[in-house]
Amino acid sequence: MGILDLTALELGRKIKAKEITSVEAVQAVLKQIRKTEAAVHAYVSYDEESALKRAEEVQKKIDDGTLTGPLAGVPVAVKDNICTKGYKTTCSSRILENFVPTYAAQAVENLIAAGVVIIGKTNMDEFAMGSTTETSAFGPTKNPWNQEHVPGGSSGGSAAAVAAGECFMALGSDTGGSIRQPASFCGITGMKPTYGTISRYGLIAYGSSLDQIGPMAKDVSDCAALLETVASYDKKDSTSIERDEYDFTSALVDDVKGMKIGIPKDYFGEGLDSEVREAVMNAARTLEEKGAVIEEFDLGLVDYAIPAYYVIAAAEASSNLSRFDGIKYGYRAKGAEGLHAMYKKTRSEGFGPEVKRRIMLGSFVLSSGYYDAYYLKALRTKALIKQEFDKAFASYDLILGPAAPTTAPKLGDSLSDPIKMYLGDIYTISANLAGLPGISVPCGKDSKGLPIGLQLLGDCFQEKKLIRAAYAFEQTRSYEAPEIAKGGVQ
Repeated sequence: MGILDLTALELGRKIKAKEITSVEAVQAVLKQIRKTEAAVHAYVSYDEESALKRAEEVQKKIDDGTLTGPLAGVPVAVKDNICTKGYKTTCSSRILENFVPTYAAQAVENLIAAGVVIIGKTNMDEFAMGSTTETSAFGPTKNPWNQEHVPGGSSGGSAAAVAAGECFMALGSDTGGSIRQPASFCGITGMKPTYGTISRYGLIAYGSSLDQIGPMAKDVSDCAALLETVASYDKKDSTSIERDEYDFTSALVDDVKGMKIGIPKDYFGEGLDSEVREAVMNAARTLEEKGAVIEEFDLGLVDYAIPAYYVIAAAEASSNLSRFDGIKYGYRAKGAEGLHAMYKKTRSEGFGPEVKRRIMLGSFVLSSGYYDAYYLKALRTKALIKQEFDKAFASYDLILGPAAPTTAPKLGDSLSDPIKMYLGDIYTISANLAGLPGISVPCGKDSKGLPIGLQLLGDCFQEKKLIRAAYAFEQTRSYEAPEIAKGGVQ
């Protein structure tokens, strides 16, 4: 077994046992990046020299007993909308292509304190707006399982980097499924925790009431360990929640006996691919065989989730992105006469078409005469959706369904039809509207060999139940890496 075949926790144990050094692990990852990055394009930027220097520093601290955590010395990637001090953070947008933050996100500070080695920043849909990682100003990321297909989005770079062996784990962000859907498409595990569990300080905002940083890794154990590392209360973030405990790895127990799991009938209707349906239902049967109680039920208001989400997210985006105007930092257009002309030219040249589309939609729904008709109505719908989930969780421990209606589409298919791309979020966005935790774990492949993801949703602060059920299911199968991660470019 090579270094890249290990999980992050296995690598951490071997580093502690002096069987492998952090420098050797980083060298293995960098070698894999050099070999596969031209085919996958998971990274916007990475720095070999600083990663190796950091690995040497970390190794000394591990050897002298200063760093004792389970992930010390492990190479990790960070999505490019999460600020890294002194290191470019671009949101995969031309408007921030040379932006170097003067501070790090709290999640990144927590990673550094735990002794991980940050390899680089992963590609993403521009400002996290998209479901395919094709709206990036630096070109699309490709699915490691088949480079003609998308990796999902907007955290597609993080998902592809983990799947292709270009890092051991990664941070993504999830506004409407942007961790869970690419995890599903790339055959890895991805988790969105309860809103407020991980500080949003230093996460460049898209939809502030929906955004949440989360872990992406090969398996559930690694995800739980990474979540435990980055989750913390942060007074710098007004939406951060102080939880009683942050011990998520204790939930890694192969036991779902008596756990009640609901399957919404609404999730298995029109538009769901038959192979996805079969794989997800097989996963449900597996959990039932292990002692879980599986029941179908009606989850109301599913049809209203997409319109409510896109109204709220676009409204918040139009407000959040108004700061990128060419004045204080970021890209500034040349040759404009006067302030307004400079604003217009900078934003026209700096933002891509999908970002412009959402800014315009958001500005429209917030404008005089339409605010009540659209934005307030969407907020009321959001509250009703949360009530529906509260009713469901009064009867069930978890909700089970697909992470996406299909497997990964081909490159270019979704970009030509934005509405089709938006509808692909149907199973994931409700969790963001209601602030719920969710996890996607691989549960099979379709006839084209593309991964299928199983999604589990829990009530607020019930990550442990999610981790327990996902871990129990995962024990029935082994992690499978794409061919490109095994040494050969497809």
